[in-house]
Amino acid sequence: MKNHPTYLFILILFLAACSVEPQPINYGADACNYCKMNIVDNQHAAQFVTSKGKCYKFDAIECMLNMEKDFVEAPIELFLICDYAEPGKLVDATTATYLISENIPSPMGGFLSGLSSEDAARSIQAEAGGDLFTWQQLKTKYRN
Repeated sequence: MKNHPTYLFILILFLAACSVEPQPINYGADACNYCKMNIVDNQHAAQFVTSKGKCYKFDAIECMLNMEKDFVEAPIELFLICDYAEPGKLVDATTATYLISENIPSPMGGFLSGLSSEDAARSIQAEAGGDLFTWQQLKTKYRN
């Protein structure tokens, strides 16, 4: 078989289609993949990306956790949340610190917020009260 530009083009398209990277959230237009509500809150939105590069967006961290429990389509490579302290900024969910405080409502009523640093989480906790969780503690809480 000769080297043909068409084969190279198809290979490039295939590799680009499988890239594992987040997608921007179009607030007010994108719908949550779990509850189907429009995503409007840039402090509580989340997303995960599968090993095949498919991105799932959520209006709340609790929706992402609920969908992840039974998700079997492909391994999840990236878990991302919006940093409560920096609205709209996506950060690694697995290294974030989580605050559940009844003084900070979230879109689905779980009062769950995520922050990229433990120091920021403790600072907000000092003002709003609540309990702090790691990613693993949070996943255990939502699996029960």
